[in-house]
Amino acid sequence: MKNIDLLKSLEEEAEAKLQDLLAIVPDLRIEAIDRSALAAPDSGVDLIMRLTRGGARHHLYVEVKSKGQPRIVRAAAYQLLHYTQSASQSAPQPDVSRTPVFMAPYLSPAVRDICRSLAICYLDFEGNCWLQFGGVFIDHRAPPKPKVERRELRTVFAPKSAQVLRAMVREPARAWRLAELAQTSHVSIGHVSNVKQALIDHEWAEAGDAGLRLTHANALLDAWCDAYDPPKGREYSFHTVYHGAQLKSRISDALRAANDHGAAMMASFSAADWLAAYARTPTEFFYADEPGLQMLKDMLNLRAVEQGGNIIITIPDDHDLFLDKTVVAPGIVCTSPVQTYLDLSQRGGRGAEAADHLRNMLLKWND
Repeated sequence: MKNIDLLKSLEEEAEAKLQDLLAIVPDLRIEAIDRSALAAPDSGVDLIMRLTRGGARHHLYVEVKSKGQPRIVRAAAYQLLHYTQSASQSAPQPDVSRTPVFMAPYLSPAVRDICRSLAICYLDFEGNCWLQFGGVFIDHRAPPKPKVERRELRTVFAPKSAQVLRAMVREPARAWRLAELAQTSHVSIGHVSNVKQALIDHEWAEAGDAGLRLTHANALLDAWCDAYDPPKGREYSFHTVYHGAQLKSRISDALRAANDHGAAMMASFSAADWLAAYARTPTEFFYADEPGLQMLKDMLNLRAVEQGGNIIITIPDDHDLFLDKTVVAPGIVCTSPVQTYLDLSQRGGRGAEAADHLRNMLLKWND
């Protein structure tokens, strides 16, 4: 009952927003609103708005969805086109124009492009609109990335989901069985199933006989970067007297010891220097757990400082981050290219430049 009420509320809000939009059009009158299609589930249309302007008649066939993900929009668009065509054939009215309209709380730029390519008009609750019929043309773009979309994307890229995505991005051409992906990602099959559905809904992956496979890894990484928040945890600043070749040698030994007793890996600019060198910094960055932190402190002779440190170590709340590591040289463990890219992208300036360089070197996919 709750879902029915929510759907009804959504449809009522959509109807009100469409009426408000049409109110700005001179000489346009709403003659009737037909909601009878609601009695037929999955008919492909939620309401029909019958309009007149300057003696001409226009019918808007409107479908409303609670989500505007690409797969959902594409399926709804085809339903709208089918319904509009069927209406024209079953009740021919040469003097009536028929226009399909899709509505949802938010439609991303990529989804709006899908609608335009299929000749489907659209309106979302954020104010993005493309409506064209009988001399009426409204094209409006609202400010990008509203909170509603960012919240949804944060769910897609939450830590447990990110474990699944990291595994897939490491082997972007591989088709995965859900059980394999769950085992590799150290999450439940149920969680993998949820990630699978999100990937398919956003058209970043497809499911076939061989399993789940990424189809648009570049678009996935773009969205991940947009929604990314650095791992939560405790950050410590230290100073070491070692530098240059001596520091590099010490880091190698320290990482070996840290990973024998716990977990530690180079991160951010330090990881990028090994993976795809671009911007050298005087500071070394690490992720570590508590035992790993202690080994790094002991072997690098670290002294805690309030500012001016040349060693930054973060203990992440999510220790599964250590599952996604890359061994780049004997004793040298780094965050993966994807994790390094995401971390660098948040640092701005030279960090963003280093992120772009790393992506061009290691994260280019033909999709």
